[in-house]
Amino acid sequence: MVLKDFFHRNTETLSTNNHFWFPGRWIGGISMIFAPIVLLTGVLLRIRFYFFFPQQLSAFKHNPMLMAASYNFFVAGNILMWPAIITLVKEIGKKISQMALWGGTFVILGLYARTFHGGVDHLAFQLVRVQGLDIATKAVADSYSGFNIIATLNGALLFGWLILAIGAYLSGTLGILRSIALGLMSALMIGVLKGSSLVSVAATTGLCIALVPLGIKVLKDGPTPAYKVVVSWAFVIIAVVAILYFLGQAG
Repeated sequence: MVLKDFFHRNTETLSTNNHFWFPGRWIGGISMIFAPIVLLTGVLLRIRFYFFFPQQLSAFKHNPMLMAASYNFFVAGNILMWPAIITLVKEIGKKISQMALWGGTFVILGLYARTFHGGVDHLAFQLVRVQGLDIATKAVADSYSGFNIIATLNGALLFGWLILAIGAYLSGTLGILRSIALGLMSALMIGVLKGSSLVSVAATTGLCIALVPLGIKVLKDGPTPAYKVVVSWAFVIIAVVAILYFLGQAG
C-alpha cells in the first residue's frame, strides 16, 4: 500500500512554500561567518614560508603537522565557501541579477579549481613523506606545466570576485570599503602548492571583513529558533560529521 501511494502521489495536496531558497538562511549565514575565518587561518599558518613549491615541500618535510593543518584549513574553508557565495548572490541578485549570476557562477567554478589543487597538494606532500623531498620536488617540477582542463577555471575565479565586488556595491549589499575588501580576493594566488604572502593575508582578511558582518545580518533576518532546537541540530551535525569522517578514513 505504501509503495502504491509512492508511485501514485498527489502533489496537489502538498502545501507550497514560496519563501524557500537554497541553501537557506542558516547554512548561508553560518558559511559567511566561518568559511572566511577558516580560509584565513590556513593562510596564516604557512605565512613564514616562501610561497613557491620547493619551499612549501621543504616546509612540509620539517614541519609536517603545521603544513598539513595549514593546507587542510585552506581547502576546508574553500569547500565551505559555496553556501556563502550563493547567499551573497541572492542578496546582490535582488537588485542586479546579471552581475550576481555571472559573478557567482565564476567564483563557484573557481572554488572547484582550488579544491582540485588541494588534492594535488595532498599528493605532493605524501610524495615527500614516502619518497623523500628530492624526488617529490623533481616530480612536481617536471609535471608542473602539465595540461589539465581545470586550469581553465583559474581566470574565472579572478574575474568572479571582481564582478561580485562591483555588484555588491552597486546593489547596496555592501558599502564601498567592504566591496573593495571583497574584491581583494581576486589577488589571492591560485595553483598547485601556493603558499602565503602579505597579499594572501590581505585578500583573505578582506573576505572576512566583507562576509562575516553580512553573515550575522543574514542570520538575524528571521525568527530565532528555540534553544532546544539549536542544541538538537548541533548534536545531529556533530554526529553526521563524525560518521562521514570515519567513512572517509575507511577508504
